[in-house]
Amino acid sequence: VYIIQVSVGNHQWTVKHRYSDFHDLHEKLVSEKKIDKNLLPPKKIIGKNSKSLVEKRQKELEVYLQTLLVKFPVTAPKVLSHFLHFDLYVS
Repeated sequence: VYIIQVSVGNHQWTVKHRYSDFHDLHEKLVSEKKIDKNLLPPKKIIGKNSKSLVEKRQKELEVYLQTLLVKFPVTAPKVLSHFLHFDLYVS
């Protein structure tokens, strides 16, 4: 599970997602918003629980989310907003 700290203005909250959640989000964004299919870091099978791999993937997933937020600076797609729980914390 990856823990994501989200900050919008004065609001801060934490969301938790597994890699499979990122994959599902990515698939929806690729089909709905034509996001580059290679943007999401690949899932690695060998040594998937090693600390170094988890840390590396965590950094890559952070870059992935930052890239998405830069791509949609004004209004995030509904699927991304839901993934980051914007609907629960930002009105």
